[in-house]
Amino acid sequence: MGMGGGNRGGGRTTMSEINVTPMVDVMLVLLIIFMVTAPLIQQGVKVNLPETKAAPVEATEKKVVLSIDAGKKVYIGDAEVPLEELEAKLAANAKVQADKEVFLHADRDVPYGTVVEVMAAAQRAGINNVGMITDPSTGAKTSNTQSTSKKPKEAKR
Repeated sequence: MGMGGGNRGGGRTTMSEINVTPMVDVMLVLLIIFMVTAPLIQQGVKVNLPETKAAPVEATEKKVVLSIDAGKKVYIGDAEVPLEELEAKLAANAKVQADKEVFLHADRDVPYGTVVEVMAAAQRAGINNVGMITDPSTGAKTSNTQSTSKKPKEAKR
């Protein structure tokens, strides 16, 4: 008579199966939402990053510092090194190979691609850790319009 299974006594039995149709519907809606929003997340949004206050890290021993000035010149310590020779110089440096660590000090106006090239040369030379040296802000919080209009300070070496 109905879908009661094997019970023909006229009484109703409970159905012990879960209806998965609503769950599949919800999952398909979530899949569509993620498919629509994923390309928007990958494009990114242009923002002015805030300046932060960070306590300086105290160094107990002298570390190797790679510097890049505004003219895209690369230095190991105070010695200028052409970008093409950087990987070989880092691979030959005993202190760098022992520590497997360098610190990168780049001018604010250096293009991102140049910084990435220097980091890639360091990685090819077998350096696992690259630290970034920044100048911590000493002033009070500034608004985005003030921080973008400020002229960057020259880094001291």
